[in-house]
Amino acid sequence: MTAKEKLILKTACGVIAAESRAVAGLSKTLDASFLKAVRLLAACPGKVVLLGVGKSGLIARKIAATLASTGTRSIYLHPVESLHGDLGMIAADDIALALSYSGETEEMEKLLPILSRQGLSVISITNNPGSRMARRSDVVLRLHVKGEACPYGIVPTSSTTAMLALGDALAVTLMTLKGFDKTRFARLHPGGNLGKLLNLKVADLMHKGRENPVIKETSSLAAALKVMTDTRAGAVSVTGKGGRLSGYFTDGDIRRQLQKGFTDLSTPVGEVMTRKPMTVHPETMAMEAARIISEKNVDTLPVTNSRTGRPVGIIDERDLLKEGLG
Repeated sequence: MTAKEKLILKTACGVIAAESRAVAGLSKTLDASFLKAVRLLAACPGKVVLLGVGKSGLIARKIAATLASTGTRSIYLHPVESLHGDLGMIAADDIALALSYSGETEEMEKLLPILSRQGLSVISITNNPGSRMARRSDVVLRLHVKGEACPYGIVPTSSTTAMLALGDALAVTLMTLKGFDKTRFARLHPGGNLGKLLNLKVADLMHKGRENPVIKETSSLAAALKVMTDTRAGAVSVTGKGGRLSGYFTDGDIRRQLQKGFTDLSTPVGEVMTRKPMTVHPETMAMEAARIISEKNVDTLPVTNSRTGRPVGIIDERDLLKEGLG
């Protein structure tokens, strides 16, 4: 490794270490102010209005997006645009969450008194508790950042990372307090791979109808093998009284029987099947089915009607993998 390459890696590691210290310092300094901020935000009947200029503004945008996606209504407003008409987006029952490392941003100094006159509570995130922004705030969340990660200590690096972490801490705390679960999260994320993972159910992927191999307990092993071959499922659901699932038979089972010297294909499949197999239902989340298949180290699972117990499909590991599950 050349001297230049060593310098590159040393610089990168130094930045990561500095930003790590900034975030770690936050966890040691959370106090009553954080609790007060969470209480205000949790009780807010309106929305949380994120404010910030420059790099702080970019972080404010991300925090607004995180809050909105986890059950807390929020928007980002640029302080300058707010002074030129966007104040109309703010209501008296909103709360302002203002971000500024120095707390001395000119645009924020002009905006905060107006918000206070409109009756809004103001929570500020800053490294300067004695700043003008902090003095105009109802709650001040201090960053406790000792220095930026750049060589000159001026490029927003450690400070913006700390702001982001503190914003995430607020969002996740509120999410937990509100009981915002996976179901509600999925409703807000219908698109993309994340939406697919959260919304996809077994019913969306299972093989059904003619592709669902089912046979009675009294049928021969030869008949079971034919059904498995015709459907290319590598397994067959076995039914007993009332058409309910009584067992499951896979190509792995037949291999194990052959290894034991078993060759009588006229034997009823009910004598060699696996009884009381693990099952899932059509309404089971696909992620849960993938977890079961992985933990049980199996290739397929029978899908049964949750009320009748009858087999209605089969879910295959390959189909789950195609969807990025597994």
